[in-house]
Amino acid sequence: MKKYNFTGESVVMRHFFQTIILLGVVQGFIVSCLLFFSSRLRLPNRLLAALIFLLTLASFCLYGSYIGWFGSKWLNLLSVLFPMIVVMPIGPLLYFYVRSFLEPGFKMRRKEWLQFLPAIVDLVSPLIAWIFVLGVQWGLLKDDSRPWTTAMDTYNVYSDIPRWISLAIYTAFTFRYLAAQKQKAPAGFRWLQQVAVAFGVFAGIWFIYLVPYVIPRYTGWMLDNLDWYPLYVPVTLLIYWLGIKGYIVSWQQQAAEKRQYAAPLPEPVVHATIGLLKKTMEEERLYLNAELTLQKLAQHTGLTPKTISAVLNQHLRKNFNEFVNGYRIALFKERLLADEAGQLTFAGIANDCGFSSPATFQRVFRQLTGMSPSEFRKNHTASGG
Repeated sequence: MKKYNFTGESVVMRHFFQTIILLGVVQGFIVSCLLFFSSRLRLPNRLLAALIFLLTLASFCLYGSYIGWFGSKWLNLLSVLFPMIVVMPIGPLLYFYVRSFLEPGFKMRRKEWLQFLPAIVDLVSPLIAWIFVLGVQWGLLKDDSRPWTTAMDTYNVYSDIPRWISLAIYTAFTFRYLAAQKQKAPAGFRWLQQVAVAFGVFAGIWFIYLVPYVIPRYTGWMLDNLDWYPLYVPVTLLIYWLGIKGYIVSWQQQAAEKRQYAAPLPEPVVHATIGLLKKTMEEERLYLNAELTLQKLAQHTGLTPKTISAVLNQHLRKNFNEFVNGYRIALFKERLLADEAGQLTFAGIANDCGFSSPATFQRVFRQLTGMSPSEFRKNHTASGG
């Protein structure tokens, strides 16, 4: 990261801003670890932890450059070879955090993970550095880093354009998703609205900074007179707020869920809910939908996700995944033992039964039966069934 003198402010002001950034870095690393290893809201907290970590890593890189941490030859080389400014995943992490918070059955499947592929934008600059270092090491390139560092500096300026576009698009997706959920107003909805607004405001600040920054005649002027403070001080505030508030909200959500499950439901409601859930599974076979979530089941049955979860936990002693996968495994056993099953693979049958991946199927089958599919078929064949 190329550094310029901050000539428009006093040394005291520079140190003040740098201290704010440093405190944000310390808190960001601590809170992201706490959230990632928390047992509450496991997937939402991990997504939020990753989001905070990437913001913190960028701030750490900036602070390190201010106080000369990368001044030595080897540390500078490491900071160039390994990406420390990884911004492209922030937009998808924001969107999936909001969805996973509101959809208890939400999972990160292949189509979700594919949305992180644009992170290649963050890897191009380190890739250029690797090509140069290895090329010199193997005698394929001249030991002259000037054209390579120029290419990296130029790329680093213009790579902020797709980064901003990604954040803006996913922030818009988040607003649209929340608008669709507004009538239900589930627990935590207000917090998620605040998160979306915060990133919308940050995207606006970034845009105001970005426009002159990517114009060559103003790039140097921006860094000479404003440096990165107009962008990274808001980032630090985001780290503070997301870390503290996000951790508190996860505690509150867990406490609310415990109160919800502890309150007994009226017997007529329980019987009606169990009957409707069994009808949905046994007659309509909704479990065949590999994308089925608690939210989708609630929409299909007209029940609330809270009621479904409470009945499953209190009366059937199962969570949503165990309830649905029980039907899938029962159907798999039935098809596996059919005469025509010899022509089919386990993965093929599992896919037909509603499992989204072979790995998930294998794990669930062993959990519910205590053996692998091949062991189950072998035992059944040996018993003469």
